Amino acid sequence: MNIKDDFILKDINEGYLVGGMVRDYYLGKKSKDRDIVVKNAKIFAEKLAENLDAVFITLDSENKIYRLVLKDKENYLDISELCGESIEEDLQRRDFTVNAIAYDLNKNKFIDVTGGIKDIKNKRIRAIKEDNFIDDPLRILRAFRFKATIGFDIDEDLFKILSKYKHLLSLPAKERIHDEVIKLFGGKYASETLLDMLDTGILELIFPCVKDMLKIPSNTHHHLDLIHHVIETVRQIEIQYENSGDDIKEHLDKIDFGGYSRINHLKLAGFLHDIGKPSTWTIEKNGRHRFIKHDLIGAKMVVPLLRSLKFSNKQIEYMSDMIRNHIYPSSVISAPNADNKVMMRYVRKMGENSIDNIILAKADRLSAQGVAVTKDMTEANLNGLDRLLHFYLDVKPTLKPLPKLIDGIEIMEILQIKQSPILGKIINELHEAQLDGEINSKDEAIEFVKRYSK
Repeated sequence: MNIKDDFILKDINEGYLVGGMVRDYYLGKKSKDRDIVVKNAKIFAEKLAENLDAVFITLDSENKIYRLVLKDKENYLDISELCGESIEEDLQRRDFTVNAIAYDLNKNKFIDVTGGIKDIKNKRIRAIKEDNFIDDPLRILRAFRFKATIGFDIDEDLFKILSKYKHLLSLPAKERIHDEVIKLFGGKYASETLLDMLDTGILELIFPCVKDMLKIPSNTHHHLDLIHHVIETVRQIEIQYENSGDDIKEHLDKIDFGGYSRINHLKLAGFLHDIGKPSTWTIEKNGRHRFIKHDLIGAKMVVPLLRSLKFSNKQIEYMSDMIRNHIYPSSVISAPNADNKVMMRYVRKMGENSIDNIILAKADRLSAQGVAVTKDMTEANLNGLDRLLHFYLDVKPTLKPLPKLIDGIEIMEILQIKQSPILGKIINELHEAQLDGEINSKDEAIEFVKRYSK
């Protein structure tokens, strides 16, 4: 395999390929992470855009960073100005040795001045210079993102640097923090990375809720304290994803919001699913720990947290929905009358989030193995959740959105009322009746509404 076999790079004979594509070459992985550094970057990028019939985008005019997006809208190329007088000087200014290998596109040779190739072979993330983390503190978080995505160990000296300068993480723009966080959770090794972040104190800087989570100990229903329970939940989601069939993986790999896959968001939701427990924690006289309505409280608490990290409304809606309903699937399958009608109601309510929600419920169960939780209880719960999952997969091809049988204006006309809280209540109850299959036509909906006038 030659690095210039790439259909975009094969005709480029100027500048240096750097970053992810070079690293992935040594990992034996295909990559679309094409980054070129070159002198006179803007002129070079404009000319190349014309040759490739690509769209030219200025990403950062001050630092002279440009992007070329090809017509297929899948492949792109980032071009930036060479920092310093030479490629060697440029590489010395980068974050980690594994990312500081260049490929000379003119002379067709690799340039490694920091020992990056050796570190790739040893699966080690090592810093180039301590000052580089002062210049851009986001690199502190990026170290963990790379561990999560490529699985390398963080060098002991780098750990010291990360701990020393962690307070600087308040400086980067929240949008940049957001990107690193969501990429980190998409990594195959996210759960073990979270443990490293916890040990360094960096996890609570990114997620202030961790401070309160650390106060909740293990109990008869949880063999782990709260913070390790939620990290174990992430690990169990990772295991389920790896062991899933193609249909479930295809669903979780979909990019439906935020520019990143569902699995990235599901693992983040798994980490935050018990965010409401500290504020709802009580201990009964018999010693049992209770967290009443922590699912509902958590769904509300996560909104300002994610908003502060610049997550979009759709991303927040998804994760809040996962947290609000993380107990729901287990409630469905443990109901005395858990028949097809009950499961269909669940499927209609959760819709395309059903798979994600069931996987989260399974991960939560597997992460809570206290002395009060017997093996039979766990097996019964997991078997029931599998039955619910298979039910969803079976009926999915025939599912259609619930029709809107009657709107708010019609309801106000029927009951001769104005817009008020009672209207919202009627609409919600009508929706619930539809979910139960009790209301299936407009006439039935009208009769349902008329009951409120009696």
